[in-house]
Amino acid sequence: MKVVLLGGAGAMGAITLKDLVETSDFEVVVADYNREAAEAVAASYASARVTAAHADVRDREATAKLLGGSFAVINSVQYQLNLEVMEAALMARCHYTDLGGLFHMTNRQLEMHAQFLEHDLLALIGMGAAPGTTNLLARMAADEMDEVHEIHCQVAGIDLNAAEADGGLASSYSIQTILEEASKPAAVFTGGKMTFVEPMSGEYPVDFGAPVGVQSPAFTIHSEVATLSTSYAPKGLKECTFAIAFHGDFTSKLRFLREIGINSLEPVAVRGQTVVPQDVLLAVLNRQPKPAPDTRPPNQVEVVRSLVRGMKDGKKVGVNMDLYVTGIPEWGMGSDVDTGCPPSVGIQMLARGEITGRGVLPPELCVPVEPYFQEMAKRKMVVRRIDE
Repeated sequence: MKVVLLGGAGAMGAITLKDLVETSDFEVVVADYNREAAEAVAASYASARVTAAHADVRDREATAKLLGGSFAVINSVQYQLNLEVMEAALMARCHYTDLGGLFHMTNRQLEMHAQFLEHDLLALIGMGAAPGTTNLLARMAADEMDEVHEIHCQVAGIDLNAAEADGGLASSYSIQTILEEASKPAAVFTGGKMTFVEPMSGEYPVDFGAPVGVQSPAFTIHSEVATLSTSYAPKGLKECTFAIAFHGDFTSKLRFLREIGINSLEPVAVRGQTVVPQDVLLAVLNRQPKPAPDTRPPNQVEVVRSLVRGMKDGKKVGVNMDLYVTGIPEWGMGSDVDTGCPPSVGIQMLARGEITGRGVLPPELCVPVEPYFQEMAKRKMVVRRIDE
C-alpha cells in the first residue's frame, strides 16, 4: 500500500516519514512544494519504498492525481490548506489525516463529514500531540466516568540541552502557527457555552512533575476545544480548555511581540502600502540564519496532559492522564516525536482495521485508546495516571 506524505520535507513530516519507514511496510511518497528538499529527504533513505514528488496543494486536480492509487494521505502542510487537501483526497478516493486545524478550520473540516461518509472514507482530523493525543488521553479518562464535567488539555516541556537564553524565536514547529496561536482569541468552553478570551491569557501554575516541574500554561486557540466540547456533551461536559507553556522564555517573547503590535493581524499603512504586521514578522524571521545543528543527543522531556473531572458511582472524581515523552534516541529525535509519530500510528491502525470509523472524525470518536497507547509505548512514550 502507498501513503503520500504532504509536507514531507518539513520538520514534522520528517518525523512522520521516519516512523512510516521504521514501523510499517507502506510505500511512501515524500511530497513537498520544495521539490529539491523532497528529493533530498527521499534519497537519504536509499530505499525503493521511499520516493519523492513535487506538490502544490492549491492545485486540487494535480494533487488528486498525485494521490491516485494511495491508501491515505498524511497532510503536514500549513493548516490553512487543509480543505484543499481533503477535497483532493475525496477526488482520489483515499483516506486522510492531518495535525490539526486551529479550531476554526477544524469546524470547517467537520462540515465535510457527509462527503467522506458517502465514499466510505475516513478523514481523521487533528492527529498529532495536541490535538490528537490530548483528545485520546481525555477519552481514556472519560470512558471510566458516568458523567464528564471538565476537560482541560495542557502541554509543557523542557529542553535540558538549551541555554538559558538562546535568543530568537527558534521552534521545531511551524512558527507561523505558533504566532497565530499567540495572536488569535483563544476558545474556552465554559458554563456549557463557547467563548473567546485574550490569547496567552489565563496563565496558571501547574505541576507537571520532574524534570518539567511547575510551569504556567496559558490559553491559546486549539482544536481540542472545538471537538471535545461536542463529543462529550452527552456526558454533561460544561468546561473545556487548552493551555500551553512554551519552553524557556518563549512565552514572554510572544507576549512582547503581541503587546507592541508586531504580531497583529490588523493591517497598517506603511509608506503608502498596506501590510499585515504578522506577515512582516514572519518574513523577517524566515530570513534569519538557521542555528547551527546541535550535535549532542536530544535531551528533552514533554508532558502532554488531559485533566478530566466528572462523576463515577455517584462520587466526584478527577484524573490527570499524562503522556510522558523523552524522544527516540536511536532515531536522533527529541520530544517532537509526540507530534510526528501519531499520524503514522493512526494510518497504520486504519490499515489494520483497528480504526473503523468513516466520515470526518476527531480522534476521540474513532481511535481505540488501548492499541493507540500500546503503539506509543513502543516509541518510548508512556502514559502516567495521577488521580486528584
